[in-house]
Amino acid sequence: MTQAKPGDKLRLHYTGTLDDGTVFDTSEGRQPLEFTLGSGEVIPGLDSGVTGMAVGETRSVRVEPDEAYGEHDASRVQAVPLASVPDHIPTETGTQLQVQTSSGQVMNVTVAGRTESELMLDANHPLAGKALTFEVELVEIA
Repeated sequence: MTQAKPGDKLRLHYTGTLDDGTVFDTSEGRQPLEFTLGSGEVIPGLDSGVTGMAVGETRSVRVEPDEAYGEHDASRVQAVPLASVPDHIPTETGTQLQVQTSSGQVMNVTVAGRTESELMLDANHPLAGKALTFEVELVEIA
């Protein structure tokens, strides 16, 4: 039986959950996720967790933050004067925005909080600092 190895193109169905059971992503109702094993197209922990699987096999893969999106980095949370935020920009906690840095780079941020004078913007990945569990089924090895 063929087992998944680096360089193989894989197709798999998955459901990703957090420790509290919240589903953060799933392929349910969509085409299977397709990627080349070992190419860096998916987080390292998922890559290593599906290595060796056979077509039709299911597996639960737990990925710690250091093999997913890293630990939450407090230095990536910045306060921005609320007065500098245009009125049409939503400022509710949890809102995801795109901002442009002084060098012109576009960056995704999440509104982490708001005071009367400042907006706290978090440039960490929304799943940073979280352990992830994937229930996977390998559909195809190409």
